[in-house]
Amino acid sequence: MELQKQDYHVDRPLMNQEQLEELGRWDLTPRTYQWRTWLKCSHARARALLIQHLPVLGWLPRYPVRDWLLGDLLSGLSVAIMQLPQGLAYALLAGLPPVFGLYSSFYPVFIYFLFGTSRHISVGTFAVMSVMVGSVTESLAPDENFLLDSNSTVNETARDVARVQLASTLSVLVGLFQVGLGLVHFGFVVTYLSEPLVRSYTTAASVQVFVSQLKYVFGLQLSSHSGPLSLIYIVLEVCWKLPQSVIGTVITAFVAGVVLVMVKLLNDKLQRYLPLPIPGELLTLIGATGISYGVGLKQRFGVDVVGNIPAGLVSPEAPDPQLFVKLVGNAFAIAVVGFAIAISLGKIFALRHGYRVDSNQELVALGLSNLIGGIFQCFPVSCSMSRSLVQESTGGNTQVAGAVSSLFILLIILKLGELFQDLPRAVLAATIIVNLKGMLMQFADICSLWKTNRVDLLIWLVTFVATILLNLDLGLAVALAFSLLLVVVRTQLPHYSVLGQVSDTDIYRDVAEYSDAREVPGVKIFRSSATIYFANAELYSDTLKQRCGVDVDHLISQKKKLLKKQEMKLKRLQKHKSPQEQAGPLDSWPCPGLLEEIVASGQEDAKAIAVPTLKALGLPQPDFHSLILDLGALSFVDTVCIKNLKNIFRDFREIEVDVYIAACHSPVVTQLEAGQFFDASITKRHLFVSVHDAVTFALQHSKSGPISPVLVSLFLAH
Repeated sequence: MELQKQDYHVDRPLMNQEQLEELGRWDLTPRTYQWRTWLKCSHARARALLIQHLPVLGWLPRYPVRDWLLGDLLSGLSVAIMQLPQGLAYALLAGLPPVFGLYSSFYPVFIYFLFGTSRHISVGTFAVMSVMVGSVTESLAPDENFLLDSNSTVNETARDVARVQLASTLSVLVGLFQVGLGLVHFGFVVTYLSEPLVRSYTTAASVQVFVSQLKYVFGLQLSSHSGPLSLIYIVLEVCWKLPQSVIGTVITAFVAGVVLVMVKLLNDKLQRYLPLPIPGELLTLIGATGISYGVGLKQRFGVDVVGNIPAGLVSPEAPDPQLFVKLVGNAFAIAVVGFAIAISLGKIFALRHGYRVDSNQELVALGLSNLIGGIFQCFPVSCSMSRSLVQESTGGNTQVAGAVSSLFILLIILKLGELFQDLPRAVLAATIIVNLKGMLMQFADICSLWKTNRVDLLIWLVTFVATILLNLDLGLAVALAFSLLLVVVRTQLPHYSVLGQVSDTDIYRDVAEYSDAREVPGVKIFRSSATIYFANAELYSDTLKQRCGVDVDHLISQKKKLLKKQEMKLKRLQKHKSPQEQAGPLDSWPCPGLLEEIVASGQEDAKAIAVPTLKALGLPQPDFHSLILDLGALSFVDTVCIKNLKNIFRDFREIEVDVYIAACHSPVVTQLEAGQFFDASITKRHLFVSVHDAVTFALQHSKSGPISPVLVSLFLAH
């Protein structure tokens, strides 16, 4: 139906911003300074700070022993059974002797028990973190640096000492970054790592892990590669040296992999019938160790084994500060990735079980785990998805389960670790590869993102390719930069729309998308889907003028030319004719009143006078008398935005169009006021609480008669 002016009404007084502030008694809330709260000192404040930074004091005294202890004990035992083989395997992945994986499964887990806020995540060794550490140790302490003079044999003892020092120093530096970021409440930094970015990064890291284990599966001696394209070089070298593979090692890895896959499939089928999952990894390690010792795989078939696993704990050592400069970039990347993985899993479990995870305290807890762990020669850790799921599914309720698992690992370190000296490294490699199943299945994200969101798919693909080609540290930096750049680009190219009223409602929608939405006669309503700031302000203005169907700049230019032409004509008349002779030509001027005023004024300073209308000047008039800018999408404004809005008011008033703003939020109004947007010509009466208010006011205002001339200042110079 055709919309009539009399149909426009609001069942309340029309409300502009000035009236709203008066009615609602709007006032700026006094700013409170957080540091004043921090400096307050009281018994309650001290107790709250202690519980905030040492959460175990808050939940352990209220621990329901009868209800939760049995579940936590069984869960801790189950996690420890997984932690043992994964600790040995992931130490291999980090380029370190396997026993250091056991150390990293003990110290950080116990520290997190004291400081962590998540009840269900299993802190310890993790494949992605281990491969990031491995890339650092192998690049800064390659095998080539430890060759014996007599032959090409690598001095493994000296190499391992150097790599352990690198890894422990790296762990201390990672811990310092995480603790520092947590104390300054920088936990929100993880929000810049979107889910597609994290999933793609872990997928690429799993590919890196897979490739890094090929040398153990085939029993090959490879050169050390680091930096960009190192993954490609490793794959090419593996293909080149495949004929040199050790058959016994290949068969050992294959058999171990088949057994592990079969046990995992059996666990999936019998999950509802088994109180605890079958510990396939532990059984495989025990069986492989027994077979290796009984058959003599190393002596008879050349299968490489773990070797010496010293019993007992190592003494703490201070990190080497001279290595900080070399490790600072990698340490920051590992700190961010480790925290992102831990907090994402922690929030999933917290939402599922109805409790809250403090992201800043999680940073501190992980940081202290890595910091103290590094002093005891551990490498950086995070949380494992597979172990966390086991900890939750087997009845774990708190981090008591983590403490139980760490005590079990301590028992292995002290008494049982040396029993695994004959464990084939190929079995550990098979364990790592089989555990990559979950992350490698994330390749399915490509199909799902193609159907749902192709921008996220682009982030996924760029992250994956960058991580594969540039290695883990540079890949993360490129992925993060691309993700943020894409956000900026998307705000630079928002969706612009001209709105129309949906019949018999006060709802306004894009006329291009809603066939029943009709433009209000005489009123243009323009909306942007993104905030206006320096990157898109010019595009906003250009698109507005284009969508209005009027060449605003050309019309203003023509108007100025005609006015200047009349001004020059007036000057010639003043120069060659006496005042008495000037009465005749005045009648031929489009606006005689203006000319009489100019003639009467012989002063150099400008005066505000009425400008002739477009119709009087013979120029085409716009088919609308009011322009409404729907600024409901604005979340902030900057100086460029304010200047751009002022220019829009000025330009459209030049062509006799009134401009109004609608749906502006209070924080934005405050910023406009602080930026001196309002003046004598633009007041808060031009701001309306809704588009419908602005439309109604514009139509009622237009009923009073023809559009009045716009008053501007005309500067005349002799």
